[in-house]
Amino acid sequence: MLTDIQAKAKQHKDKDGKIKVAPYKVTDEKALYLLVQANGSRLWRLDYRFDGLRKTFAIGSYPDVSLAQAREQRDSARKLLSNDPPIDPNENRKAIKATKKLGAENSFEVVAREWWLSHMKGKADSHKEKVIRRFELYLFPWIGRKPIAEITAPQVLEAIKRIEKLNILETAHRTLQTAGQVFRYAVQTGRAIRDVTADLKGALPATTVKHMASFTEPKDVAELLRAIEGFAGTFTVQCALRLSPLVFARPSELRMAKWSDIDLDTGIWQYLVSKTKTDHLVPLSTQAVAILRELHPLSGHGKYVFMGGHSPLKPMSESAVNAALKRMGYDTQKDITAHGFRAMARTILHERLNIDPHIIEHQLAHRVPDNLGGAYNRTRFIDQRKVMMQQWADYLDELKAGAKVLPFKQA
Repeated sequence: MLTDIQAKAKQHKDKDGKIKVAPYKVTDEKALYLLVQANGSRLWRLDYRFDGLRKTFAIGSYPDVSLAQAREQRDSARKLLSNDPPIDPNENRKAIKATKKLGAENSFEVVAREWWLSHMKGKADSHKEKVIRRFELYLFPWIGRKPIAEITAPQVLEAIKRIEKLNILETAHRTLQTAGQVFRYAVQTGRAIRDVTADLKGALPATTVKHMASFTEPKDVAELLRAIEGFAGTFTVQCALRLSPLVFARPSELRMAKWSDIDLDTGIWQYLVSKTKTDHLVPLSTQAVAILRELHPLSGHGKYVFMGGHSPLKPMSESAVNAALKRMGYDTQKDITAHGFRAMARTILHERLNIDPHIIEHQLAHRVPDNLGGAYNRTRFIDQRKVMMQQWADYLDELKAGAKVLPFKQA
């Protein structure tokens, strides 16, 4: 634990009595330390972990920031990290600067950025960026500086209608929905009386739900599987095609699969779900393991299972599977797409193999609460999922071979 005398000292010694050579750290407690530079400057720093990453919070320089003041800022940062959900001290500092710049503590932009910091915890970085970018493009320029308690429904609608005029209706709906979450957060924190977006229900035309192209009829699936076996492209892409219906992971997760996450002996593939940032387990059928063992001599020396070109450091192109489907004569808008293997599995597993939907949803890594209210857990139903994945692989083999197709389950 540091003292003011130690902080003021121009030189410090290590345990053996030797004078330390800058730059070096003089630790206090609870991860706070003084970083002594070669030019003599002394900087307060706090190391912490957020979202699994090591980060550093710059507190200031000594003696401008005293030891007592540094400890106060350290404790404030630690309180932010102990929140539920935790708040990144560095991001919180940015929000405070934005507040000062706008000069309005309760403006829509300030409240929105505060909501974003606290409610985007655990979300994928790509999703977080999309949310804040929509605010910055479509809402902040028009209502960002207004006190949130004074914003009216027509003012919000005027901003949202600008998005609709750009012919991006889905974005308009998403932006309105997120704005409503900000208003409700403002109500909860005492900075607004009500969520004015509630008055805008039906103000936008309904969007047409676009489902990923997929096959859910066994005869179509059988033809697809036989077409995959006859694919004349690269061995890497053929393996990706053969594995896609067996594991029905998201295309980006399959493309980025790493050998270090796969245990061929136990038949388990473990990775971080790109959409929810949660750990996920994929039990591998004997057929899936066989495909991976075939591929291992080609890419096993590298990082990625599906190596891009000749580089062991890059994965295959994100368009590789869809491009292969097109080469095989399939329309990825109407027939089947790389993402469609998930819908294929979900539908047929339930309708043809009578698998419990809860088991299927867990294998799809969907965060859908079950009857007991429990959220997704990577090991839930793991024994049933292992049986299901092998049963599914065997069923696909039967389809490919032209065996009798199972009928729909009886109601």
